Amino acid sequence: MAKLNVNGKDREFGAAPDTPLLWVLREQLGLTGTKYGCGLAQCGACTVHIDGQAVRSCVMPARALKETHKIVTIEGLSRNGTHPVQRAWQALDVPQCGFCQSGMIMAAAALLSDKPRPTDADIDAAMTNICRCGTYNRVRAAIKVAAQSTPRRAAARQQAQEGSAT
Repeated sequence: MAKLNVNGKDREFGAAPDTPLLWVLREQLGLTGTKYGCGLAQCGACTVHIDGQAVRSCVMPARALKETHKIVTIEGLSRNGTHPVQRAWQALDVPQCGFCQSGMIMAAAALLSDKPRPTDADIDAAMTNICRCGTYNRVRAAIKVAAQSTPRRAAARQQAQEGSAT
C-alpha cells in the first residue's frame, strides 16, 4: 500500500506503479469530480493541484508522488463551493454541459493563486483546458470576477514579484 495526501487527508491506495493519479483518485479513493477526458493531458478535464500547481492527473503516475505532496481535487478546493472561482462560476452561469468545468475551475484557481490579478495574456497562457461547448468567454469573465475577490495580500505579492522582475 502507498499513501498520498489528498484534500488534507493521508489516504492509502494499492495500484500498479504506472497507474495514473486520475484512476487512483476516481476508482480507489472515490473522488469522481476529477474527470477523464482524453487520457493524453491535452483537454484538462483531469486537472488537480499538486503542491499548488495545476497538473493533468491522467498522465501523472500515482507512484511518482510522495506522501509529502499535497494533492487537491475539486472536492477539496473549498467547503460547499465557497472558493472565489466556484462562486464566480455560479454567478456567471459558466457551465453549459459541465463536463470540463472541474478541470477549468482547478486551472483557474491555480492561476489566481499564482497571479491574483491576471491579465488577458496570463489567462490565455494558463487556461489551456478544452471546452467542447465553447464557454471560453464566460470562463474569462468568471476569472476576472474571482480576481476581484482575491485577498489583497496575494495581489500585493504579485505586484512585488512583477516589480522585482523588471
